[in-house]
Amino acid sequence: MRLRRSVLSLAAVSALVAGSSAVLASPASAAANTTPQKVCGSSYKTVNSAAVGSLGTIYLTYNASNGRNCVATIRSSPGTAVDMSTWVYVADTDQGDSDSGTFTSYAGPASVYGKGHCVDWGGSIKNVYVSVYGSNCGALREHRVTEVR
Repeated sequence: MRLRRSVLSLAAVSALVAGSSAVLASPASAAANTTPQKVCGSSYKTVNSAAVGSLGTIYLTYNASNGRNCVATIRSSPGTAVDMSTWVYVADTDQGDSDSGTFTSYAGPASVYGKGHCVDWGGSIKNVYVSVYGSNCGALREHRVTEVR
């Protein structure tokens, strides 16, 4: 009886350890592991966004206290590093910022002072590029371009 109980206990512990290892070794969640506020800062509020096909989303955020816009490109499913980019530009002031490289989750932040100005912004994931021109400037209608290269 004692031997049987020990064998059953050992089997239960082995199963528990194997199950824990399987959970720890599982791939990253299908959900994005960050937010535009984690990339740009908690005082930045999302004011616009553009889908990068099914690969992710580019977020334009704005901080009312300092007049800055910030852009982040965030993948829908983080994983193996891929080519990504994010950029923002204010034509009136000829100021801009960008970030590009090979990333597992997001590109950015890229930020520029934009209070009272139209903002151009965009980014890419893999071979899908999105650009938004004349954004967030009152009555002017923005223009969006998506390219697959």
